[in-house]
Amino acid sequence: MIPPDTDSTPYDFDCLVFIGRFQPPHLGHLAVIREALRRARQVIVLVGSAWQARSLRNPWRFDERLGMLQSAFDEEESARLEIVPLLDALYNNDVWVRDVQRKVRDIARPDHARLPRIGLIGASRGQSSYYLSLFPQWESVSVPLVEGISASQIRERLFRSPSSCEDYLSTGAAHDLPPGVLEAVGEFTATDHYRQLIEEQRLLDQYRSAWSQAPYPPIFVTVNAVVVQSGHVLLVRRTAAPGKGLFALPGGFINPHERLLDACLRELRERVRLKVPEPVLKGSLRGQRLFDEPHRSWRGRTLAEAFYFALRPEQQLPQLKAVKGGDHARWVALADLEPDTLFEDHFFIIQNFLGLPTDFGGG
Repeated sequence: MIPPDTDSTPYDFDCLVFIGRFQPPHLGHLAVIREALRRARQVIVLVGSAWQARSLRNPWRFDERLGMLQSAFDEEESARLEIVPLLDALYNNDVWVRDVQRKVRDIARPDHARLPRIGLIGASRGQSSYYLSLFPQWESVSVPLVEGISASQIRERLFRSPSSCEDYLSTGAAHDLPPGVLEAVGEFTATDHYRQLIEEQRLLDQYRSAWSQAPYPPIFVTVNAVVVQSGHVLLVRRTAAPGKGLFALPGGFINPHERLLDACLRELRERVRLKVPEPVLKGSLRGQRLFDEPHRSWRGRTLAEAFYFALRPEQQLPQLKAVKGGDHARWVALADLEPDTLFEDHFFIIQNFLGLPTDFGGG
C-alpha cells in the first residue's frame, strides 16, 4: 500500500519512475532513488535486462540486484519503493514502451479520485530527454550525475582478473558501492558464476589481442538461422565458453567469398546436419533481418543477419545428426523458451520473427 499523502509530507509527484540495469547498483543509482523518494509519494524502480543469461555485461540476475537494492533502504523508504523486473526488447521500442507503461499503470494508483502525477527521473539530462521522447505523457526529472562512478568501470575492475577484483574490493569499491552491495559482490566472487565469467573475460582478452594491431576496431559479420517447425525451434546447446550451457541459434561467421544466405545454409548443413534439402529450406524462407544492437555480442561490434525458415508442419520433426566436437543441436518447444537460457540476443532475434511474450514469472 502507498502511504496516504498528508499536508505534513507534500510531494511533487505521486510517482517517479527510474529505469536502469543496476549492474551492479552503485552510489550514483542510490542518489537518484533517494531524490525520487524525497519528491514522490511512491517510487518505481524498473530493473532492465531481467531474465537475461549471465554475461560480462549482465553478471547479476534480477533477484540478486533486487536484494542489493533493498539492502540500501530502511523500512519506511522500502514501503514507498517498488522494484520491478523489466525485460529488454532490443529490436522493438514499441514493445518495450508498452511494457513500461503497463507496469507503471498497474502499480501507480492514486489515493484520490484523480489521475496520478507521474514523472521519469534520471541521472542526466540526456537520459531524461530520451525517456521523455518515449513517454510524452509523463514529466521528466533530472538529477545531477555523481561524478567518478560508472557501472561499466566497476564491472571491468571486478572481472578483469581475480587480483584486480581483490584489489578493487579492498581499496576503491567502498567509494562506489553501498555496504550491502559491497558485501553481496564480495560473496558473488566466491561462486562458480564468477569463475565462469572470469574465464569468459580471459577468452575475450585473447580474442581482442588477435586484433590489437588492426588500424581500427573490427566489425564482424555473422549469420543465424531461425528454423521453426510444428511449434519447435532449432537450437544448439553451447559446450564451451562463452555462454557454456546456454542455447543458441545455429550460425557462425561468413566466409570471404560467400553470400549471407549461402553462409546460413552452410552452417545448417555443417553445424547441425539438418536433414532438410536445401531447395526446401529456400522455399521455406519467410523473412530476414539485420540485428545490430551495439552490445549484442561479447566479441565486440558484431552484426548478425538472421534468416527465418518456417517449415511445413509435420508429425515428425526433421532429424539432426550430431557433429563430433561441436555444439549439441535439438528441437526446443516454443513454450519452453526462456530468455535466461539463450545466448547473447538470440531470444530477441526469435522474438522478432515469432512475437514471443515479454512477461515471465519469477526473477
